[in-house]
Amino acid sequence: MNYRHAFHAGNHGDVLKHVVMLALLDGLQRKPTPLWALDTHAGRGLYSLATEEALRTAEAADGIARLLPREADGENAPSPPAPLPGAEGSVLRRYCEAIMACRAQHGPGAYPGSPWLLAHALRADDRLACCELQPTEAAALKSLLAQDARAAVHRRDGYEAMRALLPPTPRRGLVLVDPAYEAQLAEFDAILAALADALARWPQGVYAVWYPIKQARTLAPFLREATALPARSALVAELLVRHDDSPLRMNGSGVLVLNPPWQLERTLQPALATLRAALDQGGGRAGLRWLRREA
Repeated sequence: MNYRHAFHAGNHGDVLKHVVMLALLDGLQRKPTPLWALDTHAGRGLYSLATEEALRTAEAADGIARLLPREADGENAPSPPAPLPGAEGSVLRRYCEAIMACRAQHGPGAYPGSPWLLAHALRADDRLACCELQPTEAAALKSLLAQDARAAVHRRDGYEAMRALLPPTPRRGLVLVDPAYEAQLAEFDAILAALADALARWPQGVYAVWYPIKQARTLAPFLREATALPARSALVAELLVRHDDSPLRMNGSGVLVLNPPWQLERTLQPALATLRAALDQGGGRAGLRWLRREA
């Protein structure tokens, strides 16, 4: 695998993925009982937007930087988040506050990956498992989470880990599937097979699959097959920042959620509208749609 998320950290895909992930945790944490979370393709867990890789692509400039436009100058503490219309008390506010908490701890150019955000959001009795196959990324992640007794880092394939670790203890929780898509559309076959097996082992689990969007029509077979999976319900959240008319660039992304928590739609609808307005580059759109809804 040659993919390195350092080139893409903080882009519009990360923003959508992390907002949806935090909304899912909010829904699960409405109940006081502990939960378990699995990040199948975790990466290194923490990135710097001041590195050569991040500056070369400048993808964060059209992502997180549009939500937090006032950067500190390196001498001072990070500025508070710029106000987002309709974001007060919302999952977007929680997301922005988490970013600033990360920067207060790791410096003004820091951007947290999913493992850091999960660890930051989980409660004392919750548990986290993170899988990363690349040796240098796995080592960085282990170092990052070394002092957190709730978290376990596994250097292993994420799909294999789903077979090995499910069903978990405790039985409530979330699986985040976010592969590199180096195999492009062929990756969806592996995802669908892993989800089918996971649902057989842990039917009550919440599963979230992030996917890139270049041309939306090419995703129809994946979403059609996802609808047939034995989940109670299936919801799709998508954010495009421009027209989905080019196979050569990522024009947006989506998150497929199986067994979404109660009221997730109500939580995400205003957040997606705000993100579309903040991140649009011309021709963007955002929305939710049910592939299958529980009766």
